[in-house]
Amino acid sequence: MIGKIHKQMSHDSWLFSKMATPEYTPFVFLLLLFQSGVWGVPVCQTPQESPTCGYKSCHATKPGMLNVHLVPHTHDDVGWLKTVDQYFYGDRNDIQHAGVQYILDSVVDQLLKNPDRRFIYVETAFFYRWWKQQTDDMQNTVKQLVNEGRLEFVNGGWCMSDEATTHYSAVIDQMTMGLRFLNDTFGHCGRPRVAWHIDPFGHAREHASMFAQMGYDGFFFGRLDYQDRNRRMVAREQEMLWRASESLTPPMADLFTGILPNGYNPPEGFCWDQSCDDPPIRDDPDLEDYNVDDVVTRFLHIAHGQALVYKTNHIIMTMGSDFQYENANLWYKNLDKLIRYVNQMQSNGSEVNVLYSTPSCYLQELHRVNLTWPLKGDDFFPYADSAHDFWTGYFTSRPALKRYERISNSYLQTCKQLEVLGGPISRKGPFGAGDSETLKKAMAVAQHHDAVSGTEKQHVANDYARKLANGWAHCQVLVSNTLSSLSGSSAPRVYCEHLNISVCPLTETSKKFSVNVYNPLARPVSWPVRLPVNGTAYSISDAKGKAVDSQVVPVSQATAAVRRGRGYAVNELLFQVQAPPLGYSTYSVSLLQNGPPSPPSPLPRAPTAVQNKFLRVTFDRETGLLSSLSNLETQQTVKLSQNFYWYNASDGNNSESIQMSGAYIFRPNTSTPFIISKTAKIETLQNSVVQEVRQWFSPWVSQVVRLYTDSRALELEWTVGPVPIGDDLGKEVISRLDSSINSSGVFYTDSNGREVLQRRKDYRPTWNLRQSEPIAGNYYPINSRAYIKDDKDQLTVVTDRSQGGGSIQDGSLEIMLHRRLLYDDVRGVGEPLNETSDIYPEGLVVRGRHLLSLSPPAMAADTHRPLAQEVVLQPLITFTDGELHPSTRLEFSGLQAVLPPAVHLLTVSQWDQDTVLLRLEHQYQASESKEHSQPVTVNLQKLFSTLDMLGVSEMNLSANQWKDEMTRLDWKAESGEKPLPKRGGDPSVWEVSLKPMEIRTFLLRVRQR
Repeated sequence: MIGKIHKQMSHDSWLFSKMATPEYTPFVFLLLLFQSGVWGVPVCQTPQESPTCGYKSCHATKPGMLNVHLVPHTHDDVGWLKTVDQYFYGDRNDIQHAGVQYILDSVVDQLLKNPDRRFIYVETAFFYRWWKQQTDDMQNTVKQLVNEGRLEFVNGGWCMSDEATTHYSAVIDQMTMGLRFLNDTFGHCGRPRVAWHIDPFGHAREHASMFAQMGYDGFFFGRLDYQDRNRRMVAREQEMLWRASESLTPPMADLFTGILPNGYNPPEGFCWDQSCDDPPIRDDPDLEDYNVDDVVTRFLHIAHGQALVYKTNHIIMTMGSDFQYENANLWYKNLDKLIRYVNQMQSNGSEVNVLYSTPSCYLQELHRVNLTWPLKGDDFFPYADSAHDFWTGYFTSRPALKRYERISNSYLQTCKQLEVLGGPISRKGPFGAGDSETLKKAMAVAQHHDAVSGTEKQHVANDYARKLANGWAHCQVLVSNTLSSLSGSSAPRVYCEHLNISVCPLTETSKKFSVNVYNPLARPVSWPVRLPVNGTAYSISDAKGKAVDSQVVPVSQATAAVRRGRGYAVNELLFQVQAPPLGYSTYSVSLLQNGPPSPPSPLPRAPTAVQNKFLRVTFDRETGLLSSLSNLETQQTVKLSQNFYWYNASDGNNSESIQMSGAYIFRPNTSTPFIISKTAKIETLQNSVVQEVRQWFSPWVSQVVRLYTDSRALELEWTVGPVPIGDDLGKEVISRLDSSINSSGVFYTDSNGREVLQRRKDYRPTWNLRQSEPIAGNYYPINSRAYIKDDKDQLTVVTDRSQGGGSIQDGSLEIMLHRRLLYDDVRGVGEPLNETSDIYPEGLVVRGRHLLSLSPPAMAADTHRPLAQEVVLQPLITFTDGELHPSTRLEFSGLQAVLPPAVHLLTVSQWDQDTVLLRLEHQYQASESKEHSQPVTVNLQKLFSTLDMLGVSEMNLSANQWKDEMTRLDWKAESGEKPLPKRGGDPSVWEVSLKPMEIRTFLLRVRQR
């Protein structure tokens, strides 16, 4: 560790120059460090490795035999049919019999009875709760089991996250939280070596890239398209090397990936949980129902059959399923017998050897055979489990929850940043005790594959939202404390969480108030603000006292209708704000007593065009619909129309298949969607701040087409609902853009908000697709953006949440906005996706935004990358009533300087008392941008304006290993290529170089200035 401490403490140059002389022995070196008070960054330091955990704890296998690795496990959903709390305590067993606390109690008891037994555990959210309730003696017992490798953690995140609808920043956060707890509690032996996503419904390439950068040696999952699996079984390609990035240098994002043979269930006939119906092993030969010979024969048959579709003489069997092992004695008693009786057959010539194992032990044996493996470069979307059963509906399911999760992520990043910038006063300040932990845990739970995915029961979705709201409340205290400290103002701070529907009691009633705009990005932003007001004219001044152009417009009929009594403002105050990087700017707003009697009324007709200096948008005067979009900077124009449609959902009464549409499954009953209206009723507003065309398509669908004065993107703000179901058919509502772009059946989507993948209609890169669902089978997850292009034009759509979409016709891009379904799709959730609420008892209303940009393909990333980041990490707006004190600090930036355009400040988070977790990200892909797809260097010492850098050490992506101590198993691809050499070093300790798509993670030892 001396070298690491040296690296961390390099700021003490006088000390280190002295230590370079021969008389300073290592003991004196450490003593001086201790006396100087810079002993080292107190985090996650790797303890001495136990001689028996990890790969060293694996049972011996037998060469020349078929080794069957039995993996006892439980799959514990962090909410699904029951809430997280109900699952943990075993409450509401009328819904589902499941109690996680009893599973862990029972498994520990049974592991102690036989040292050969193994068990893996995955979901740290549950284990953390259980651990806190244990006695010291029990905790020591569990530590011993972990140190001996008998209890092994795999995956180790707070949850097993969804892969289609999660944003990479939230995934990294929840993995970091879970892995840190395991590291702090169990040290090296608690660190998972295998990623384990046995239940998510399709698999994203970006997840594999993240897992590789987190130091995992391999990745196992259970679900993939039935056609893909069939082909892979025949070709014996169920295990592969996944090259999960086109930009990162191999093997940085290479991950060995295995497909489990039975999903995550036991082989048929070998389930011995209390929830199972399979007969136990009856091994008393004096009894009439003795069945050992039958069990052994059936098991050998299954094992040999499985070996035919895998590549080595090692196969894996998952022994467990959903919430199993509540009575672990049932499982282990029968597994002990199975191992004994199958292995006894070796004396009769059997070549099958059965053993207790773990995924990492199985992985180690695959590595030892030293084979080459097929290479995969795309992802595993969409997923279908049979010809008419595409799991592409959940890309959009519960769109309101998906948006709430996304803005909660933005708020959490702001909360964590202000906790660092504010120091200790942020947690205990003038407004009480605040914390970021509550929202961190709520957000971590929300990443679960039955949470943000929208595939849970309604009462569980409500509970996820409740947890997020509780996290917001805790963070609001922290944010108020920090902003009070930084600004020097103790005025109470007001949060308005319904600005998207023009509700904010303070701005509606106050004659004088201030608006604080905090920007979590590392570059300045310009952001449009819309505040509900009842006055008709206001004066606004910025932080320098300069007057700001503003306009007052009437609240639209659609907004007034959707508020349902939660606000009564008749107008909206519009102005543009500028906020510095990682900082805030404050605007003062005053009602003008002698303003005009009312704002100008909208004109009841479609304009010929609206335009600013960047874009021109034309409309068809007859229909009121978009007709073209032009980029005035590049002199490009494309024909462009946009409208709303719906697909009728299948009710199961179909000659081809009885599959119904539901929370998981998208299955329209026709390939032609129904148009909601061929024309739109129009109102037009044009002023110096914004031009907007308000469109009404039906009583339940409306939209505002908006162009702000300084924007390079056209905003489409859609409002959909309540979706009518009077015809007893569920509906899947889409927005479709039809353009003159010659897209040739190809479109592009992002993977978890990062790298972009090409999608081709009716095509899969790794097998010859037999397309059976022409719409649902061409839908993909869109996490933050999608685009179509030809040689000349690229049309990009940036979304404000995860949604499903596709390009069904050339030049067309459709995105699903809302789903309301009347039948369950028989995938376990047990209820239709028919969302209502107290406010909307006749059906949920959802509002969102799409941002459109038009650019030449070579320049498009320079627009849509920063635009997508602005939507993901949007400014936080807070308010104070009355006039500000003259001494109030109206502007602040936490950075000394703006970061280069290619660099995104991904994470700034308090780690320990004097340490900060920092992630810097190169946000461009290789060859994506002429200007920005180049390596870039950042000086860490010149980063923050309020912090002095005392030391730095680099971590892996999940911050649970030192980067220079992270070693991974190396794998050979069938392409024959050799991994390229590792990256070169940085210019200095403080100069950090980033290559395209690279994320680097650091622990900083800091001191508040």
